[in-house]
Amino acid sequence: MHETYSQIVLPFASSPELFEQYTNASGGLRTGMLMEHLDSLAGSIAYKHMLGPSVETLGRVQERGFYIVTASVERLDMLASLYPIRDIRLSGQVIYTGTSSMEVAVKMEALNPNRGEETLMLGRFSMVCRDARTHKARPVNPLIIDTPEEEVLYKMGESSKNRRKHAALQALSRVPPSSDEAAELHATYLKCGQEDDSLVRSDRVWMGDTLLEKTMLMFPQERNVHQKVFGGYLMRLAYELGFANACFFMRSHVTFHSLDGISFTQPVPIGSILRLRSQILHTSPPGTLPANVHVRVVAGVVNVQTGHEETTNDFRFTWARDDGKSTSRIIVPKTYREAMLWLEGKRALEMGAQIRGSRNRALGGEK
Repeated sequence: MHETYSQIVLPFASSPELFEQYTNASGGLRTGMLMEHLDSLAGSIAYKHMLGPSVETLGRVQERGFYIVTASVERLDMLASLYPIRDIRLSGQVIYTGTSSMEVAVKMEALNPNRGEETLMLGRFSMVCRDARTHKARPVNPLIIDTPEEEVLYKMGESSKNRRKHAALQALSRVPPSSDEAAELHATYLKCGQEDDSLVRSDRVWMGDTLLEKTMLMFPQERNVHQKVFGGYLMRLAYELGFANACFFMRSHVTFHSLDGISFTQPVPIGSILRLRSQILHTSPPGTLPANVHVRVVAGVVNVQTGHEETTNDFRFTWARDDGKSTSRIIVPKTYREAMLWLEGKRALEMGAQIRGSRNRALGGEK
């Protein structure tokens, strides 16, 4: 397992020229660009596991006989602020292998000259190996466990894979909502969802009215080794559109909390027209802190001749209002499909709150 470890250091504090390439309008770092690096790193680690640590270049995919794609990103959780600007290390390794899949754990750390290292972000990527000729699943190399620490990581990766399977079985596209979820949805409808003019509220926002989209041409400069659009680039585009939508809705600047999941269903061809649609799915209850907002971004390739659009990616993000204020605005679904998305957003916010709470309790116990 340890031979799959890889890292890159981005010397933002010591290289003004590099920092200039990544700086945002607030003088900080562009989180979407760092996500782009993490996706690239996860792919490199997966290839390193398949080719061996001594191989320095990938070569031609057809010659290797296989290629690796990102199947999903389970989570990327922001644990600490990117401020102040410091050198940043991105690292990761394969922690679990299935028959044709690999779980890659990644970490973003700030390198403090006087205070040591600070973990900024943790995440997990699920990578899948395919045969270069048939494009079917291809077996991956088994993972060798040498130490008790690696055994813990392996069990963590196995648990992550099992959790995804369980979540897929409990998805609202397969099973109805729980009785508690149905009751809360109905209560929201009674309070905010009726069309009667006497019930119209200034803080009610129909989910359908939060749509924000952009359409782009996909150029070869953003291609990966498979001659498709690089997945990390799509992550950055989705992040930046979702961020803008979150700011519009909150009427405030927002701080990134988590990437709650990404599904990669189809590759995006070079030369295609990509449409990205962002929508607000759920928010924290009015008056509560922090004021979180859960955003969905869907990417699709549009066929120019037919006008048909095929979904390629589904991104889920959570941001928080960073001015310390709560929000009174409430997202209200109109259709059954929107209601299921509303519940998915509610589940994501609850899961994120649990993870951040567990992390804060762990840090409190270390003091």
